[in-house]
Amino acid sequence: MPARFRLLLAAPLALTFALLGGCASLPWATGKAPDGTQAQVAILETTDLHSNVLGYDYYKGKADPTLGFERTATLIRRARAEFPNSFLFDDGDTIQGSVLADYQALAQPLACDRELAVYRAMDALGYDGGTVGNHEFNYGLRFLSQVTGTPMNVDGGHRQRCAGPHYPLVLANVDSARDGAPIFRPWAVITKTIEAYAPDGSRLKLPLKIGIIGFTPPPIMQWDQQHLAGRVSVTGVVEAARKYLPQLEAQHPDLIVALLHGGLDTAPYSAQMENGGWYLAGVPGIDVLLLGHVHTDFPGPHYAGMKDVDAGRGLVRGKPAVMGGFFGKDLGVIRLLLTRRHGRWVIDRDGTRSEVRPICAAASATHAGACVPPDPAIAPLVGTVQQAAIAYVNTPIGRTRVRMSSYFADEGDMSALAPVNAAQADYVRRELPRLHPELAGLPVLSAAAAFRTGFGGPDDYTDVAPGPLTLRSAADLYFYPNTLAAVQVDGAGLKAWLEHSAQRFNRIDPAKTGTQALINERFAGFNFDQIQGGIHYLIDVSQPVGQRITALTYRGQPVSPTQRFIVVTNNYRASGGGHFPGLDGSHIVLAAPDGTREILARWLQQRGSVSAGDLEPASWRFAPLQTRGPVLFTGASGKQALAHAAGLQNIRQLQDHGDGTATYAIDLSH
Repeated sequence: MPARFRLLLAAPLALTFALLGGCASLPWATGKAPDGTQAQVAILETTDLHSNVLGYDYYKGKADPTLGFERTATLIRRARAEFPNSFLFDDGDTIQGSVLADYQALAQPLACDRELAVYRAMDALGYDGGTVGNHEFNYGLRFLSQVTGTPMNVDGGHRQRCAGPHYPLVLANVDSARDGAPIFRPWAVITKTIEAYAPDGSRLKLPLKIGIIGFTPPPIMQWDQQHLAGRVSVTGVVEAARKYLPQLEAQHPDLIVALLHGGLDTAPYSAQMENGGWYLAGVPGIDVLLLGHVHTDFPGPHYAGMKDVDAGRGLVRGKPAVMGGFFGKDLGVIRLLLTRRHGRWVIDRDGTRSEVRPICAAASATHAGACVPPDPAIAPLVGTVQQAAIAYVNTPIGRTRVRMSSYFADEGDMSALAPVNAAQADYVRRELPRLHPELAGLPVLSAAAAFRTGFGGPDDYTDVAPGPLTLRSAADLYFYPNTLAAVQVDGAGLKAWLEHSAQRFNRIDPAKTGTQALINERFAGFNFDQIQGGIHYLIDVSQPVGQRITALTYRGQPVSPTQRFIVVTNNYRASGGGHFPGLDGSHIVLAAPDGTREILARWLQQRGSVSAGDLEPASWRFAPLQTRGPVLFTGASGKQALAHAAGLQNIRQLQDHGDGTATYAIDLSH
C-alpha cells in the first residue's frame, strides 16, 4: 500500500467519527468528494475456467487440487476480505472444456429453466459482469443463447429467455446477420458504494460507477464456421470499441474496464487479429484491461521485453491489465489506487499494481497441502450433475491391448495420436466417395496433435492404460469438442503444413557444448500436427524454421509438389486455427456434423479390442544429429520406461525435480 494511503488510514478516529456523524451537511453526502480523496479498489478476474468447477481430473478419475473454481472461490473470498472495495469479472471461455461441460451440452442437454453448473457456482460468488470467449460458440448459438439467458435474433437461436448467470454478459463485436444488432449487450454499467478517504483522513462512502465492454476473438468465424457462418458477423476489437465507447461514456462512468478474451500481440493490427489487447489498450476511454484466451499469466515473464508493456507491474501502454491463468488455477487481481482530481476519479499509476494469485503455492504442486482449500459452498451446488457426468464418462466402449500416452508425443511416440488418425481417416474414406466421388481416388491422410503435453502441470498428459476403454478414454485421447473436417492439399502444401508444425522445436546447434532445450515453449503443443496415412518424414532440428522437413515420402516414394492429397483434421485447423499456411477454410471438401471425439469413440467401440496392428506406426523421426552438448526437455518424472517401450531408446531421465516433473536428455544421433 502506498505510504500516503497508509497515512490516510492513520487519521484520528475521533475526527473520522465526528465527520461521519455530521455527514448529511457535507458536499460528498450526495456522491461528491473533495479533490485529493483516495480509494483503493480491487478488480478481480477469472478467465478460461473451461467449466472446471471442481478440482477433479475426469480423464484419470481422481481429485486434482491444482485446478478448479472451487479453490479460486477461496481466493476470491480472501481478496474481498483484503479489499473491501472490489469488483469481480469473468473473461470468457467459461462454459466449455471439461467432461462436465460436454455432459450438459451434448449427453444430457439442459432444460430451459435449469442453470448451467458453472454459472450456478459462479453465482454463489456474486460476479459483477463477464464476457464471452471463443469456446462459448463451440456448442452452437442455440445452446449459447439458452444457457446465457440471452434471447438471440439469429438463425437457430433460442428466442425464449431461459435460466442464465445472474450477472451481465457483455460483447461488443458480434452482431446478428438478420438485423445487424449485437447478440449480447455491448456494454453495461455497475454501480457500487465504496469507502474512500478525504484529504483530512475522514472516511467517506461514495458511489463508484464502472462501465464494462466485452470482446471475443474475431477468428471465431473461422474456428466455428459451421455454427456461425451466415448467422452472425464479427468486428475487430478496436473498431467495436470505437463504435460503442461513446454510448458507454454517455453514461458518465467513473472507470471503463475492457473485458477482452484475448492476449497481447504487437504485430501490425488487423480487424481479424486474435490477440488485440495491445491495440485495445491504446484506445482512448479504456482505463483497465482484462485479458484471457492464451492461457498464460499477465503480469509475467512471458511478456518481458514487449514494447510499452510493464510485465512486472502489469501495465499495457500505461493501462493496468491482468490475465488470471486458466482452469481456475489462478485469480487475477488489479489493485487500483484512485485519486479525486478536478471532480473525477483518476488512476494513480504509482500506487496501482497487478498480480496473478495461484491456488497452489507452486505451479507444479501435485498435492492438496500446497493448495488453498476448496470453498465448501461450491461442491454441493453441482454435486448431482458432477456424479452424472462421472457415470457418463465411465460408459464402457471396448478394450485396448496397447498403452496410448502423450508423455513423449513431442519426441516421436504417436501412440495417443494413432487411434485419432485412424478413426478420422476411416470416417473420411467412407464418407468422401458419397459426397465427392471425383475425389475418391486421392490418398487420405490424417493430422492430429497431442492436446495434453504437460502445459498444465505434470498430470496434464493423455494416458490410456491397457485394459477397458470408456468414453473417458476417448475424451482423454481427444480433449476438445471439435468437429471433423477434411481439406485438399498438394504436396507443397503438405510439406508447408509439416514445416509449420515443426516450429514446436528450437533450432539445435550441433557444435554447441552447453545444454540446449529441444522444445519451443512459445509454440503450443496442440499446434504440433503429426500426419499419418502412408507418409514418412524426418524433422531436422539443426535447420531453420521452414527448412526442417526432409525425406518426405508417400508409400515409399518421394512426394512431388503437385501430388494431391486429402488431409483429415478438425474444424479449428481447417478453418485457419493455428495460422497454418493454406488453411483458411477455402480448401475444405468435407465438414462433418459429427464431433471428432464421438467419431473416435465409435471407432473404438466398433473394434471392440484395439491392438498394435490396428494402429499405424509413427510416421516421423528426428534426422540423425550428432551434438557436442546435451539436448534436454522437461516431462513427467518416472516415465523413462514408457519411452523405451515406445521404441525411444535414446531418451533418459537425468533429474527428478521432486514436483512431478523431470529433466530428460534425448540423443539425436540415432
